[in-house]
Amino acid sequence: MITAKKTLAVAAAIVGAALALAGCASSNPLSPSDSGSAGGDSSTIVVGSQAYASNEIIAETYAQALEGAGLKVERKFNIGQRDAYMPSIEKGEIQVFPEYTGNLLQFLDKNATATAPDEVYAALQKAMPEGLTVLDQATATDQDSYTVTKAFADKYHLTSIADLANVKEKLTLGGNPELADRPYGPKGLKSIYGIDIGFTATGDTTVEDLVAGTVNVADVYTSDPRIKTDDLVVLKDPKGMILASNVVPVISKDIQGKVADTLNAVQAKLTPEALVDMNVQNTVDKKSAADIAKAFLADNGLK
Repeated sequence: MITAKKTLAVAAAIVGAALALAGCASSNPLSPSDSGSAGGDSSTIVVGSQAYASNEIIAETYAQALEGAGLKVERKFNIGQRDAYMPSIEKGEIQVFPEYTGNLLQFLDKNATATAPDEVYAALQKAMPEGLTVLDQATATDQDSYTVTKAFADKYHLTSIADLANVKEKLTLGGNPELADRPYGPKGLKSIYGIDIGFTATGDTTVEDLVAGTVNVADVYTSDPRIKTDDLVVLKDPKGMILASNVVPVISKDIQGKVADTLNAVQAKLTPEALVDMNVQNTVDKKSAADIAKAFLADNGLK
């Protein structure tokens, strides 16, 4: 009888130990049931961003929009450049990421020649790695542009780069030193638009030199908040001289059905003016990305 009791006790101990081990295994962050998902929850959407404010603001806007649609979101912001974050996107560790069409296309296809927005977007769709896709491109961009002061634009009725042919004074383009030899620099303006322009290397003071009149045309990024604060005009590029880089969400194909409608609705409202205004709120008003995103979504009926 004593032997039977001992036998039962040993058996119970073995069963208990096995159950305890099973319980531990179920909470192991490296267990197969958790691998490939954010925080062990396959329903969580991981949103990433590059390591600069404008991109983080867009990423935060995506994140809040998805949360407003009832989805669980994890943020992985401030990651760095494409060679740092693209491998994580391809592995599915990050599932939503704000990108820029032209720059991403050139990263994926070194031989790409498209420059106009729709052509770049079409080429990018074909160049996307397996398992990834892009949603709608916004009209908002973050790219080089030929920009002038509003006073100069008004004086010569300038709306596009082609209109520079009507300017009756010497044209001087300001920008970083390397612009002198880039395909959209003075040589490109001559060959594509037939317009002669001088060049001055202005570097970090490009906008200041434009406002001061040292140059009358400048290479300014289209998301630069000084476009609004310094009353500048970005000239349209009807011949696609400058590589288009429209804001576009890169996503994992397996979540497309969950996020496409929500993010495309954001993209439809993300205009060049809206992006510049968001950046002004960050640099001038010192607002956080979270507050800027919340206001954008509310103002556009997206939350």
